[in-house]
Amino acid sequence: MEISVFKKYFFDELKSVYPETEIQSFFYLLTEHFLQLRRIDIALDPNFEIAKEKLNLFKESIEKLKTEFPVQYIIGETSFFGLDFFVNENTLIPRPETEELVQWILNDFQDSTKKLKILDIGTGTGCIPISLAKNLPNAEIHAYDISEEALKMAKKNAERNEVTVHFQKVNILETEKLDTDFDIIISNPPYVRNLEKVEIKKNVLEYEPHLALFVSDDDPLIFYRKIAELAKDNLKENGFLYYEINQYLGKETIKLVEKLGFKNVELHKDIFQNDRMLKAEKK
Repeated sequence: MEISVFKKYFFDELKSVYPETEIQSFFYLLTEHFLQLRRIDIALDPNFEIAKEKLNLFKESIEKLKTEFPVQYIIGETSFFGLDFFVNENTLIPRPETEELVQWILNDFQDSTKKLKILDIGTGTGCIPISLAKNLPNAEIHAYDISEEALKMAKKNAERNEVTVHFQKVNILETEKLDTDFDIIISNPPYVRNLEKVEIKKNVLEYEPHLALFVSDDDPLIFYRKIAELAKDNLKENGFLYYEINQYLGKETIKLVEKLGFKNVELHKDIFQNDRMLKAEKK
């Protein structure tokens, strides 16, 4: 089938599920992945003939997309902070809001001459520590996750992006004390309450790992409390705690860290004007 004919078929098959702009994005992601063709290549050669085995891969992908299966899982990768990351169903797909958290940290420490020691808790794909390692080459960076499968992916991503991050399997809720002290502790832990599931899109709710997403309605700040308690003991003097947070629980998260003795607490909004990030300093 010629690629121009297939493109019309692709759009027709998905138009009842997605807006045109999103279908277009899927089409070019998949043509680059399966055919190694860029958008300009397709424009210059609309009669390009798609081989039968490749056509079968596209059709399988269309069926998955109809169920709102994430395109990132189909192609097995995504971009974050200008870097490429492997992803699979054991890892959350990195979000643009998390890029803002990374940028905030870099804005604060990019010009620091100090050799920083940094910990990321609940690392998933490793997108936060790897992006920091790429931009803070003198920092010593550690990352924890409870999932063995997520850690395997994070290690592959560190190799792919040619950085050193010290990964470790840790159940943070069962941790009494960290192994060492840090200048910066970061976490984007599970924070979506069960009551908020109605707001979650099907592609996230049905396919991304619930272990990394959801907390009980009864104690939605369980991870923030535990990490702040550990940070109180294992952050160096004037060390910093950075969180990505639940947009509805900004005030509650501020109260929590202040109660545990942190000062200079700052709440930042994301690009969508939601309360999304928090920074606190150890007294």
